[in-house]
Amino acid sequence: MGSPGLWAISIAVLVGLLVADFVITRKPHEVSMKEAVGWSVFYLALPFVFAVYVWLAFSGAEATEFVTGFVVEKSLSVDNLFVFMLILTGFAVPAAVQQRVLLYGIVGALVLRGIFIALGAAMLKAGTWAFLVFGLILFVSAVKILLEALKGHQDEKDPSEMRSVKLMRRIMPVTDDYRGTKMTVREAGKRALTPLAIVVVAVFATDIVFAVDSVPAVYGITEDPYLVFATNAFALLGLRALYFVLQAVLAKLVYLNHGLALILAFIGVKLVLHWAHTVWPAVPTVPTPVSLLTIVVVLTVVTVLSLRVSRRREEQEAARSQA
Repeated sequence: MGSPGLWAISIAVLVGLLVADFVITRKPHEVSMKEAVGWSVFYLALPFVFAVYVWLAFSGAEATEFVTGFVVEKSLSVDNLFVFMLILTGFAVPAAVQQRVLLYGIVGALVLRGIFIALGAAMLKAGTWAFLVFGLILFVSAVKILLEALKGHQDEKDPSEMRSVKLMRRIMPVTDDYRGTKMTVREAGKRALTPLAIVVVAVFATDIVFAVDSVPAVYGITEDPYLVFATNAFALLGLRALYFVLQAVLAKLVYLNHGLALILAFIGVKLVLHWAHTVWPAVPTVPTPVSLLTIVVVLTVVTVLSLRVSRRREEQEAARSQA
């Protein structure tokens, strides 16, 4: 459905929104809850306005594919936010510049996913075997995420131990303190990196990992490269503001990764069935409305269970402290 004109308009709007975000974060400041909620509502409303446009201009089927893909990408992006939180905490990033780091991460994710979307489209043109490859990738990702979830978030690696971060420290000296939003400064006549540059590299490295999961996942919902691009763009644009809204809640979503593993495994099955259907037409496929319902149910269940378990733990801790 993506005509050259629609692609051009969409990219222009995307760049405009990113420029607006850079202008907003130009002066470092601590983000208030009111500001974060306002931008989050704006960025959550945009995709549904776009879905109405797709419904009216194209078809209800494509609008449903877009909404389903957006829900998948948004749920994966929340997990992305949790990793961002670990990185920002691990490097003690000042609150005033956290939103600039998040914005760099979003831009990096958009670029990387654009590359992966193009590669995925090329693979699909080459043959239906691409659906089998995507399905296997999602199965592997689902198993990996589930195993990590069973171990617990406390086993996450120290961000400073990432290979990309160690490599940067070997290439150039790093200052001991942050210098606002500057990533390089001149000290003693030599160019040095600030800790902010190291944090951005760490965020970019995680972007690559998440791109490998997210693009095949949304190709499991729709084969249209434009819709794949649109779902990724809309899911990522509001992450900067959403981070500050969910910052206190993210740690309570203890079963989020369990749910994401189930969703990726489900989409993996959907992709394999789609591939098998192209070879053996008698093999059934999973309709998009069924996919949307399944994903929403899984996310709802894991959210409710997570909040119940977190509340129970808080009550137990409060009881111990009073004993």
